[in-house]
Order: sequence, then C-alpha cells, then structure tokens
Amino acid sequence: MSDIVLSARGLVKRFGGITATDNVTLDLRRGARHALIGPNGAGKTTLINLLTGVLDPTEGSITLEGADITHLAPHQRVRRGMVRTFQINQLFNSMTPLETLALVVSQHRGLGARWWQALGASKDVTDRSEQLLEQFRLAEVADQRTEHLAYGKRRLLEIAIALACEPRVLLLDEPVAGVPAGEREELLQTVADLPADVSVLLIEHDMDLVFSFADRMTVLVNGAVLTEGNPEEIANDPQVKAVYLGHGDAHGDAEVAHG
Repeated sequence: MSDIVLSARGLVKRFGGITATDNVTLDLRRGARHALIGPNGAGKTTLINLLTGVLDPTEGSITLEGADITHLAPHQRVRRGMVRTFQINQLFNSMTPLETLALVVSQHRGLGARWWQALGASKDVTDRSEQLLEQFRLAEVADQRTEHLAYGKRRLLEIAIALACEPRVLLLDEPVAGVPAGEREELLQTVADLPADVSVLLIEHDMDLVFSFADRMTVLVNGAVLTEGNPEEIANDPQVKAVYLGHGDAHGDAEVAHG
C-alpha cells in the first residue's frame, strides 16, 4: 500500500485571464500532519476547493488512495474518505450537537431518511454520537441549540461533524479563525488529539498552531508552491521569511493590478 494517501499533480485553475492555481503538485502522506500556508491571496482556498471537488481544475489530476478523483463530485469524495471541515453557516442552528451528530452518523451509515429515529432506535448511532461529543468536549452542551453555543464550541462541532464521516483524509480549514483567545486552548488540544490514522491537511494563518501541529509544510505564493519541508526547514528558509515579512506582497499587488 502506497504511503501517499492524497496526491495532486500539476493542478492549474484559471479564472479568465487570472491563474489562481499555478501547476501545484502536493503529496499527503498516510497519517501526516501537513500544513498549507501562504499570505492572503496565495491561492490556498482555490487549491482546497479543487481538492474537494467544489471547483474543477483547468489542468492536472488528483488521486485519493491511488484512485483518480479529479472530476468526482464533492459528496462522492466524502464517501471515499476525504472530508473538509464544514463552514460555520452550514451548521444546523436549530438542532443540538447531539441531534446534528446523530444525523451525520446516520447518513454516513446509510440510514439517511430515517435519521429522526436514530436517537432512539439505533444504539450504534447514539453510542457513536456520544463518543464524538466526549472526544470534542461537547458533552456538557450536547442538548443546547447550536445557535446558542460559544464560537469555539461551534468550531469543535464542525470538526466533530467531519470526523463523524470517518475520513481517512481530513482537510482542516482554518479551525481557530475567529475563535476568542479564551476558547482556543481546548480547540488546539482537540486538533492535537485527532486520530493518528487520519491524514490531516491543515489550512491556517495562525503560525503558532501551524508550527505546533505540522510535521510537513507547503508554502503557497501567487498560486504556486514556493517551497515545502519540515517545520525547521520552513522556519529557516530565507524565501519564506521574505514572503512573511511583506517582501512578497508587492509582487502579489503588482499581479493583481495587472490582472
């Protein structure tokens, strides 16, 4: 079995005359903690949208565990084990975390239309939902409506929903964005405690989190891979320092001005 679980080869995405993703090649190893970083406008979101099937590439290919998924729909990729953390506005505001997780677990197990029976009828679904609530520090708010949860708890619920789909590859999309300082610690701890057999690609601006979490890092600038390496190599890379000290932004602004 290959050590590479997710592979992108020569990915290009053009929007009219603008190249948002420029010949990106990326390998995610089994069990990896891999961070994708870069300044604003580097193309991180476009790349994640290509990997998850929200966007179709102009050129290039994507394989998941050796199978070509380049043109599969997002839900088909989820079924094959690649899951992205849900954005906050996709949470079911009027439902509780327990109901939400029961729904997701039921759907994942093919019980879809009968989800409302799940809480009472299926011990498996209830057990798995309660296990996720414990794992993600949500047990004490299990029966509160999601709209009333603290923001950090909502982010924890997003990750729990993703894990309920039993991913082999998890795309963790800025998990601490917008989370107040006082709520960050349990979120960071939960991210650190993610199952070892799940390969994680983290997209994040928070460099403290990136360097405490990642064993591999890819730096994206102007839609292209600037460099890749372990955290120590990236921290000491003069090109990366230049980009993060602002020298890279002038180039980006010039490009936008000419785009």
